[in-house]
Order: sequence, then structure tokens, then C-alpha cells
Amino acid sequence: MKEMEVEKEEAQTSKSNFETQLEESLKDLNTPQAGQLVEGVVVQIANDYVYVDIGDKSEGIISVTEFTDELPKEGDKVQALLTGHNSNGPVLSKKKAEARRFLKDIQQAYKDGTTVSGKIEKVVKSGYEVNLGIDKMAFLPISQSSCEKIEKPESLLGVKSKFYIERLYSEGKINPVVNRRKYLEEQVDEKRDYFFNNTNIGDSVKGVVKSFTSFGAFIDLGGFDGLLHINDMSWGHVARPKDFVKKGQEIELKVIRLEPAEKRINLSLKHFSEDPWVHFEEKYHVNDVVKGKVTKLTDFGAFVELEEGIEGLVHISEFSWTKKVNKPSDMVNIGEEVEAMILGYDIQAGRVSLGLKQITDNPWNNINEKYTVGTKVKGTVVKITNIGAFVALEDGIDAFLHADDISWTKKVKHPGSELTVKQEIEAVVLDCDNESHRIKIGMKQITDNPWKQFADEYQAGSTLEGEVTSITDFGIFVKAPNGIEGLVNKTNLSDDRKVSFEDAVAKYKVGDKINVFVVDVNVEKEKVAFSVREYKRMQQREEISQYISSSADNDDGAYTLGDFLNTQKK
Repeated sequence: MKEMEVEKEEAQTSKSNFETQLEESLKDLNTPQAGQLVEGVVVQIANDYVYVDIGDKSEGIISVTEFTDELPKEGDKVQALLTGHNSNGPVLSKKKAEARRFLKDIQQAYKDGTTVSGKIEKVVKSGYEVNLGIDKMAFLPISQSSCEKIEKPESLLGVKSKFYIERLYSEGKINPVVNRRKYLEEQVDEKRDYFFNNTNIGDSVKGVVKSFTSFGAFIDLGGFDGLLHINDMSWGHVARPKDFVKKGQEIELKVIRLEPAEKRINLSLKHFSEDPWVHFEEKYHVNDVVKGKVTKLTDFGAFVELEEGIEGLVHISEFSWTKKVNKPSDMVNIGEEVEAMILGYDIQAGRVSLGLKQITDNPWNNINEKYTVGTKVKGTVVKITNIGAFVALEDGIDAFLHADDISWTKKVKHPGSELTVKQEIEAVVLDCDNESHRIKIGMKQITDNPWKQFADEYQAGSTLEGEVTSITDFGIFVKAPNGIEGLVNKTNLSDDRKVSFEDAVAKYKVGDKINVFVVDVNVEKEKVAFSVREYKRMQQREEISQYISSSADNDDGAYTLGDFLNTQKK
């Protein structure tokens, strides 16, 4: 019995030893190992160390210098990296734990395409250095730093933001390259989408004037832009956008157009007030005389503002009844107040046609009574052309003097040879047309027509002595005593057909006196034809008649024409 009890006791003792050894082994397996991340509870802070119970035989210690923000309190949980053991127990590092977690986080962010937080701290070549935490620096290219052009790189220093990791490893090391622009664009898209989904046309919104263009201003609505067009700033005339809004100014606007597909937003200032065209016909009518201010000059006319939002056009043809206006600036200036008459309007198009000349009477309406045909007038030459001259009869009333009506006797090739600008002349009204606004005058008509006098004095068949004025290839011009000039055609220069024109004309020079026979006089065309050949033939006929008459008186008439011709040959 004793032996059995002894054996039973030994067996129980053996079992107890085994269990103890097993427990010790399991306990060793659960003991934190060097290089392992552990979590423990702060049990004490003393002697520049934080003591943490991590389930080891003794508390681990962390230097207080590793707590950059603030020290933990007793009972707080702390994560750390077990770096090893010393005589005091486990040695822990909070910073190395954070570094390991950080590396794991950015690797996961790169893999998943998610963002990490950081702070832009330094300007470097082509970009910035970004602190992602625990002094881990990343490179941010300047092209990926913002949605907008960066004028001053230093302006982003100190900015905290989120970034996408574009590249993580370089030459086997962790050298992150990050992208802030992508993150910002996503934020803008989200804000813009929210705006389109929650905003309707007619809603009022607030924005900040961002920049100007020639056609308006861009308004920042919270990271995305809307356009305030120059035509939507005021119902009235707007010359410069900067006159209505200032850069950086916060303003309230009306939404007047939304195009989500094109990401376009049109805004308006003027739609806070009523369209003045709604009441146009209550205030204005055709033929009304109105006052307005000149706001703009163009090549084709001037714009006149009748009131804010209502602007009319005075076409260049409506400036004066009498003057030819080449430039509106010759008649009016910007800012000048003028009176005009409403000629017509189109409310749908927002147009008003105005006239300045209609304020005064049209002098052409009774011009026929003042300048009847045959009336003698005085005027001043204001312009000379190739075919005539314009003569001012009064302010704004010009008459035309054709070159053919300058002289009865001179062939005027260019009016400038007879007239000069500012020269005062006398003339006779030849025609007056009030519908076409034309008056025709003549200088030569001041005196009697010498061609009629010439035709009365020198009919066809008569002779005269004249002076050679010019020699041409087709004949010679001869001036009669009263100034009338006629042509001796080359065929009428010699009575001998054997003599060439060159030989015949060689006998004459300008200034020679010459006897001619009047062949034809045309008063209407102011032309007269002379002949030297017919003059000589007429002389021969007269001589023959004289000889025949003389012989008949002295004998029985046996003297013949043949005898006369023989005598002439001698």
C-alpha cells in the first residue's frame, strides 16, 4: 500500500513539474521579442522615462524626448517598437514605431491610390520638398503643385494639404514623388458638381472677382469659375469691366446660364434690376426729340445713351442734311450731351435708330426756290477733281462745276489749270435737284455764248484770218479773231493731192497767221471746221471770175478758160 501511495505521489509530482514547464514555455512564447511592435499601458513617468507595462517580466522604458507633442498620462495606452533589453528591462522606441507604421501607410496609399497628408516646407529646383511626417520628405514638382499657374513659388511655403503619391521608390530607396494638383482638381470637380446639382437659373450666389478679360470678368465661386460677361454687368453701356467690379472684390450675382456638360456658368449683375426695355414704349415714340450722352464712336456712327440700359445709334448718314461726314468724331465727342430724334426701334433686338439732322429743317426741301435755273450765284471752290470742282454756295450746300462749263473757248483738260481751292467765283445755276441733293453750275454761262456770235458772223462758206495755236498729227488748230478755235483737218490742209501732210504742215508753225475757209459751225458741240484747201480753191474761182469778167469788157470774148490756165502756168 505504501509503495502504491509513493508511486501515486511521484506521478502527481511529475505531472505538476511538466505543467509548470509547459506554462513557462508558453509564457516565453508570448514574451515580446526585439523588433516587434508592442502596445502597453503607462504605469509611471519618472527620471526622464515613461514606464510602460507591455506584459514582460518588467516594464519597458521610453525616453520622454520621443514624445514631441505632450507626455502621456498614467493609464494611457502607448504603441512602441521593442528595440532590445538592458539591465533595466525592455527598451522601447515610440518614434521607430511611428516610422514603421508611416512606411506601411504610404506603401498602402501608393498601392490603393489614396491620399497622404503633408506640409510644403522648402523650394527646390523645379518644385518643392514636402514633409509627409516623421521628417520623411517627398518631392512635389511645381507643375503638380496647383491648379493655377504659380507666379511666386514661395507663396506655397507652409501650406498643409493632401497629396497623391505618383512614385514611391527610386534607386532602391523610398523617395516619394507627390501630386497636389490632382487632389485639388478632384476637390474643384466635387464642388462644381455640387453647385450644378443644387443651383438653379435665377439663384443668387456669392463669388470673388478673380481676373479680367476684354469681354468680362471671371468670378471664383469656391475653387471653380463663373463668367460675368461685360454685357451682363449693366443694362447700360459698359466700356471697361474694371469700371464695375474690382479684383478681389466679393460680390453677389444672379445665375443666368448653366451648362454642366461644358462646365459653363454665366453670371449677371444687371439682372438684379428690371430690364428698362420692358417700359420703353411707355416713354418713347417715333419722332420724339430726346436727349442723351454719346458713349461710343465707330466708323459707321455714334451710340447715344438715353438712360441706363437704353442706347441708340446715330448712323453717320443721319448727322447732317448738307455735310458729308467722314468721321463721327468730326461732329460729336464721347461724353457730349446731344439732342436727337427717334427714327425707329426694335424692342426684341434692343435697338433704337436716332437722327441728329432731323432736329433742324432740311434745307434741300426748298432749295429749288432759292437756286432756280439761270440764277447767278457766288461761291468758293472747296474741292477739285479730274472732271470738275465742288463749289460751296453756303454752309453745307455745294454745287458741282464741270470742266466743260468753265470756259466757252478753252478746252480745259484739268480744272486745276483754271481753278484753285478757296478761289471765289461767279457762276450760273444750270440744274437743281432737291431729291438727289445736287446743284450744277457753270462759269462760262455768266457771259454770252461766243459760239452763237461766231455762227452769226461766220457762216459756212465764209473766210477769216486766224492764228495757228497748235499742230497735231491730224491737223492744225486755228484761233479766230474772237477767240473761237477750230480745226484744219489734215485732208484740208493742201489743195495738191501729191503733197504729203508732213510736207504741207511743215510750212506752218505756232503763231503764224493763216487764212481759212469756214466749212462747218456746230454751236451745240462747240466745234468749227476750217479748210486751207477750200480757201485756195475759192481764191482760184474768184480770180477766174475776175479774168473772165475783165476780158469780156475788152474784146469779143475769144479769151477762154484754157488761155487763163496757160497764163497761170507762166
